[in-house]
Amino acid sequence: MPLRDHFRPPVANIASWEELHGLWPGLIAIRLNSILPPDYRSGVKIHLGSSVEIDVAAFELESSRSVENGTPSDTSVVWEPASPTLLLDTDERTPPEYEVRVYDQSRSRRLVAAVELVSPRNKDRVESRDAFVSKCHALLQQDVCVVIVDPVTERSANLYAELAERLGAARPSIALASTYAVSCRSLSFRDRYRVEAWPHELAIGSPLPTLPLWLTETQFVPLELEATYEETCRGLRIP
Repeated sequence: MPLRDHFRPPVANIASWEELHGLWPGLIAIRLNSILPPDYRSGVKIHLGSSVEIDVAAFELESSRSVENGTPSDTSVVWEPASPTLLLDTDERTPPEYEVRVYDQSRSRRLVAAVELVSPRNKDRVESRDAFVSKCHALLQQDVCVVIVDPVTERSANLYAELAERLGAARPSIALASTYAVSCRSLSFRDRYRVEAWPHELAIGSPLPTLPLWLTETQFVPLELEATYEETCRGLRIP
């Protein structure tokens, strides 16, 4: 069955892309747990951003206590800062994360693989793209297999291409694709560090690929994107 465009009509009129991103990771984790070796397990991590809210009443209370404790009184010189310039005004401090993680339970729950489902917020700003790429880069440096699945059609940035640039690698063959899926792993080879990738361009109307999800240098399980995606769409009644 084909990949739908979840960011434009007619699909966007039926279900939001958040519904896909909310359910798909869970079904991927369930599928992985049915095929992973006994010492491994998969789980989901979804982080929807964070915000900071100042408790004005508490702030005023603390201010009054400071005055009572001998800080500048009405007779002291009162200093006030100049009006600030607006540096950032956003509803979220960090982009949301939709992630499936695989752990080796025999090695103190060591993280061995991560499937990153890209959201529009991961691609919309330089800072967001840099944070996503930095995370993937750090995981690869820790010998964690990283899979990037990007179904976002409303943003053209290619985070895999930016990751390759961060690594100092050649420009990927799918660098111009706005939707894609790629599995990456790092390993030592003849005293050299290397990163291997299995990239696939995604196209609306075409099936999704199966990618290798590496647990060790020699052991992997198939990450069946098509089967779990179709199960997600059926569950959400997306035709």
